[in-house]
Amino acid sequence: MDDIKLTGLYDVQNPWGEQDPVSLRGLNARIDAIAGKTIGLFATRSKLAAVPIMEAVERQLQAREPSLKFAWFLFDHNAHIAETEDKERFAEWAQGIDAAVAAVGD
Repeated sequence: MDDIKLTGLYDVQNPWGEQDPVSLRGLNARIDAIAGKTIGLFATRSKLAAVPIMEAVERQLQAREPSLKFAWFLFDHNAHIAETEDKERFAEWAQGIDAAVAAVGD
């Protein structure tokens, strides 16, 4: 131990490593305005806070734009929706909305 010098300096490593620069992009173009639109609210019921989060989102959006309509999709599984019997119901719901907000709520 006599040959170790304490300098107070540390080498910091990044646990994430190098990342490829990939531009973020949405699945669809953003809507230009929300007036009169139907907003889909997706919540997983098995997550404790998901529904209360979406209720708060609905209240805030409705206060900002009273002409908004909302369509809820409540999901009962902790799985990818494409792997459940709700897949067709989800596709039908998605066709009737202009934009969507989702909450996991863990």
